[in-house]
Amino acid sequence: MQPYGVNQLRTMFLEFFESKGHLVLKSFSLVPHNDKSLLLINSGMAPLKPYFTGQEIPPRKRVATCQKCIRTGDIENVGKTARHGTFFEMLGNFSFGDYFKNEAIEWSWEFLTDVVGLDPDRLYPSVYVDDDEAFKIWNEKMGIPAERIFKFGKEDNFWEHGSGPCGPCSEIYYDRGEKYGCGSPDCTVGCECDRYMEIWNNVFTQFDNDGKGHYEELEQKNIDTGMGLERLASAVQDVDSIFDVDTIKALRTHVCQIAHVEYGKDSLTDISIRVITDHARSVTFMISDGIMPSNEGRGYVLRRLLRRACRHGRLLNIEDNFLPSLAGTVIEGSKDGYPELEEKRDFILKVISKEEEQFNKTIDQGLGILSDIVAEMEAGQQKTLSGEDAFKLYDTYGFPIDLTKEILEEKGMHVDEEGFQAAMEIQRNTARAARGVTNYMGADVTVYESIDPNVTSTFVGYENLDYESEITVLTSETEIVDALSEGERGTIFVMDTPFYAASGGQAADTGIIRTADGEFRVEDTIKLLGGKIGHAGQVVKGMIRTGDKAELSVNAQKRALSARNHSATHLLHKALRAVLGTHVEQAGSSVNEDRLRFDFTHFSALTKEELKQVENIVNEQIASSLAVDIQNMPIEEAKKTGAQALFGEKYGDIVRVVNMKGFSIEFCGGTHVKNTSEIMAFKIISETGVAAGVRRIEALTSKGLLDYYDNLEEKLNEAAKVLKAAPDNLAEKISHMTAENKALHAEVESLKNRLAQDAMGDVMNQIQEVQGTKLLAIEVDGVDMAGLRDLGDQLKDKMGEGVVVLASGNEGKVNLMATATEGAMKQGAHAGNLIKSIAGLVGGGGGGRPNMAQAGGKNPAGIKEALAKTPEVLKGQLS
Repeated sequence: MQPYGVNQLRTMFLEFFESKGHLVLKSFSLVPHNDKSLLLINSGMAPLKPYFTGQEIPPRKRVATCQKCIRTGDIENVGKTARHGTFFEMLGNFSFGDYFKNEAIEWSWEFLTDVVGLDPDRLYPSVYVDDDEAFKIWNEKMGIPAERIFKFGKEDNFWEHGSGPCGPCSEIYYDRGEKYGCGSPDCTVGCECDRYMEIWNNVFTQFDNDGKGHYEELEQKNIDTGMGLERLASAVQDVDSIFDVDTIKALRTHVCQIAHVEYGKDSLTDISIRVITDHARSVTFMISDGIMPSNEGRGYVLRRLLRRACRHGRLLNIEDNFLPSLAGTVIEGSKDGYPELEEKRDFILKVISKEEEQFNKTIDQGLGILSDIVAEMEAGQQKTLSGEDAFKLYDTYGFPIDLTKEILEEKGMHVDEEGFQAAMEIQRNTARAARGVTNYMGADVTVYESIDPNVTSTFVGYENLDYESEITVLTSETEIVDALSEGERGTIFVMDTPFYAASGGQAADTGIIRTADGEFRVEDTIKLLGGKIGHAGQVVKGMIRTGDKAELSVNAQKRALSARNHSATHLLHKALRAVLGTHVEQAGSSVNEDRLRFDFTHFSALTKEELKQVENIVNEQIASSLAVDIQNMPIEEAKKTGAQALFGEKYGDIVRVVNMKGFSIEFCGGTHVKNTSEIMAFKIISETGVAAGVRRIEALTSKGLLDYYDNLEEKLNEAAKVLKAAPDNLAEKISHMTAENKALHAEVESLKNRLAQDAMGDVMNQIQEVQGTKLLAIEVDGVDMAGLRDLGDQLKDKMGEGVVVLASGNEGKVNLMATATEGAMKQGAHAGNLIKSIAGLVGGGGGGRPNMAQAGGKNPAGIKEALAKTPEVLKGQLS
């Protein structure tokens, strides 16, 4: 058997099933599309769910894929074993009501033995215990002796997930030899050791489970088969684990070179090497699909993997940023199968670099916070860190729980792990709730699922705003109906529609649908699975029936304004890349008739000059009256034009290319102007950050911009009227008023300071000696914190050398301030620690630097006790 590499095996699998009439689809994005049940794609069949459920008609009844997948449910074990990983590639061949058990079994055996060259005598099939049909195929058709076919129960060989399609499985195990075994004389297929490895799983979806244990035969039976590419490679290459296969081993070797360590010499070192190796693969692929680090959802998964890799880099004493160079190795090893890695190389490396830099700062901050917590625990003679505090360190500062435990153990302390897990579970439940309640196939159950999947809609709105068509389906809010009457709400489906359904960031069209007997106000247009376009709204007159001829009229002004804003986002995208660099990628957009919003990848706020430069470029292109040419063309031809594709989008073989006379060329399915002059003008009204590495620009064009200036002019006139000035000298008037206000404020502060001194009187006779250091600790009535700081400086100057502590109660609140001179600090005085020690007596907390600190509190009755304790605290510092 030839030890084929990972990239060779991927190609061999896809070409084999292509020869069997399968349509080979490129891997779908790791970001699920219309699937709220998943945070990330975790199996080969996950992106194909609509084909299995019948919601969409597949492009062919036979499909094959190599799907990139992420599984993080067992992340804590990644690295601890050589089996666990978060990123993997799943080879799969699928049949949607076409071939079934005979072909699936025959082809799986043919591929493994004839194509890959695995020894048939080392392959062992398994079947579900009651699946006599599969057993018979293996035994009689494939010629496998009965004693070599293993029967397993539901737990191992029956795939189901609550109610819905399900069925038995037939797996194929490969005997890797005694060297991988446990040594037991009873070791055989099903043993927990590493000798018998499952490398293929045929899932025969032939039943429908009602959720109560009742199974009915499906009319359309499906095949869902999967095989882990890395696992197959480890068998073919005869290596210990996935970390030893060619592409992953190259990455593992790179990790060892950076860390100056050797794999296989130390178990703890090996754990860190495996964690970094696995996580580097995951984060590289996730970012290539447009996932950005954040504190929630899939962005949080990405951030967690990045930080876990960084943490293990520190354990290996890697000092510099190292993850970008590892990502480069991932790209080199996998770009043949996933060209998007090379296309997004610069961006991937930049995101990883920025996140690693940020975490290195964060982890130092976390160490400082943990150090303070440890000091407080020691002072209070506590041995257990609360789960809540441990989780805050983990969640807010990205501080790994294992590092927290390790540091505390060195101090003879430990973490309340149950409390930590409880806090973690609350977060998980919150995340689940945010994803919404869905069925296991990943979509909310709605009335639309009952519509015949053969019903589709054709969008004719690029050329038409008014169109005649036939109503094919009507639904109320809960069921499919034959008619809707005046006042009723529902959704209309037609064969051909000029209405644009909300997608690609562009808002939906609204308008009117008229029939001979009724009128329907379209309030929203929605894109549904299977190419359906729904017109949601209300019957405003008469009755609408299925089969009626309908006149569909789009709100022309709304469409035109939306198109102007949409075209402006294309110009903006290109301008941002010109000003900031090619790392800029669209990360989301929203355009409607009023304004446009554009999210993009960048790592710092834009300067005033950069914003002006971007704005000028866009307006120059508008003034240049660029013709907008739109063509449908094969995707490979489109790429040669330099057309920009969007992150995470799945494109077909034919794509729509919007070309603004060579300045901006993008793949886009939205509606646009015919000439950039229609946009009229462009104005950025805000630029903000929305997530780590993602910025947002909001802008206006045409009517929205004119309305903005009208509103601004009205406000300017109102302000001028209030200040009794003309709009053109309003700034001068405000400047004079500001100067006058500043002078009055200074006068008030001076008076307050004088009153505070008068209230305090001569206090020099209250100075105490503590271990040879002067201390003045007094109460002053009704002085705010700024006043206390001023008084403290004056008293410190009068005193010469020493420590001043002032307290003031006012309206149920307390202000505390301490300041120390240079000489006092040399003797050991520390204003911050002093304040921290007495603040609790006034019901508050605080701290600060050695020379100055302050605190607030809510218990004025504790002031005298706090001041009385001050000499004792200072004595402890000086001794």
